[in-house]
Amino acid sequence: MREHSAHPGAAVRLPSMLQSLTPIAVLVVLLTLSIILFGADSSQGANQVALTFSAAVAAMIAIFNGERWTEILAAIVNGISTAMGALLILFAIGAMIGTWSMSGTVPAMIYYGSLLLSPTVFYPTACLICALVSVSIGSSWTTAGTIGIGLMGVSQGLGLAPEITAGAVISGAYFGDKMSPLSDTTNLAPAVAGTELFTHIRHMMYTTGPSFLIALAGFAVVSVAGGGPSAEVSLGEISSALEANFDLGWWTLLPLAAVLGLAAARFHALPVILFGALLGAVFAVVFQPGLVAAYGGAEEIGFGLALLKGAWMALMDGYAATTGNAVVDDLLSRGGMSSVLTTIWLIISALTFGAVLEHAGMLQRIIQGVIRAAKSTGALITSVLLTSIGTNIVTGDQYIAIVLPGRMFRAEFRRRRLKARNLSRTIEDAGTLTSPLIPWNTCGAYMATTLGVATLAYLPWAFLNLVNPFVAALLAFRGITIDTVPEGEEMPEVDSATRA
Repeated sequence: MREHSAHPGAAVRLPSMLQSLTPIAVLVVLLTLSIILFGADSSQGANQVALTFSAAVAAMIAIFNGERWTEILAAIVNGISTAMGALLILFAIGAMIGTWSMSGTVPAMIYYGSLLLSPTVFYPTACLICALVSVSIGSSWTTAGTIGIGLMGVSQGLGLAPEITAGAVISGAYFGDKMSPLSDTTNLAPAVAGTELFTHIRHMMYTTGPSFLIALAGFAVVSVAGGGPSAEVSLGEISSALEANFDLGWWTLLPLAAVLGLAAARFHALPVILFGALLGAVFAVVFQPGLVAAYGGAEEIGFGLALLKGAWMALMDGYAATTGNAVVDDLLSRGGMSSVLTTIWLIISALTFGAVLEHAGMLQRIIQGVIRAAKSTGALITSVLLTSIGTNIVTGDQYIAIVLPGRMFRAEFRRRRLKARNLSRTIEDAGTLTSPLIPWNTCGAYMATTLGVATLAYLPWAFLNLVNPFVAALLAFRGITIDTVPEGEEMPEVDSATRA
């Protein structure tokens, strides 16, 4: 953060605690009204308006304290630019989801993942299936709204507890939401903290991997204690619909293998994901030509041009499945560059708000006490965890719970020579995973409505979401998997795998 005394010829006052808290209080009020008025749809535009007006309040306070508007605007532009790589990746991800859904890559992952369902250990298997699907599509909401709904119906037909099933669905769905390179939150966290996507994902495995195993073990114990399902469980209708509409085989998983291989080779995320999107388009044309041509309108423009148009449409607007199975259609009808525009709008709005608070010294004022109290690395990381959880509770939006703590603590992590991957992992451990545990959070409201179980009813059974922040705090206090930059070595501007 710049020094406020650096203004030549201008007296700039540091904000008081009351001034620093005022924009946050305005944001809390506006976001509360947003949730009341718009519910789960608040993130489709209402929250963006709240963030923008709150940023305006912060800017007016900053100007009152002697700041220049031109410098505030420059800070906003600079703040948004820090996430420009993530925004470009989001466009590539939207394109890749569309082509992978059309090419058979996503259907193959879902098809083979559904074969893992076992009738004797329903809860852990439900969690695992949701994890596989969510990793493949990068969306906890879509997973819960498709496979999750089906699993809820199966569990109720077998006389199993719906709140436990909901906990298993959410645990699996948020594992994928956290670990998939297709997820918007997984791209946002490293952009805010200053690290690279695949570096961030690899570092999260140290906390999320053990937490997921603990969750699976917990669901296994619950299944055994409850006797498990009493009849054969099958996702045959979904599998049949996928087989009937797609040419599935090991070859349809090659785009996935290519992207994972390039990621393992530590290529940068944007070209890897863009390559995956284009490879998916090629595979769609080669292995699903009839489907692509029909999607592109072969009857109007001819088969050849329709192949090109269909693949182009998948990159641009995603794929709209027409398999005849409503669950499969909902699962596969997504993607395209246009699909990420609302998320990008929200990210820009949140970054604008955070940039004004940071430039004006408001964030510095607020976190001074927190930093002074956090003497050790473990205490600092725990402070980030609690700040992200508190932001989820206060603001009701997981994106804000990632962006604000990320910007608030980034400078302090650099000062203590902690690599940015530590911060990006921590804000995901709390910001992403605790969002569905809060009834008035958009994620909590969505999950309760979609799964038909009250948030507080499934909360005790969302094992992954509950355990992960505690695992993160434990590792931090023990100093395990906390990466630092040695004294005398220059702190990198962007933490990446090449500097690991």
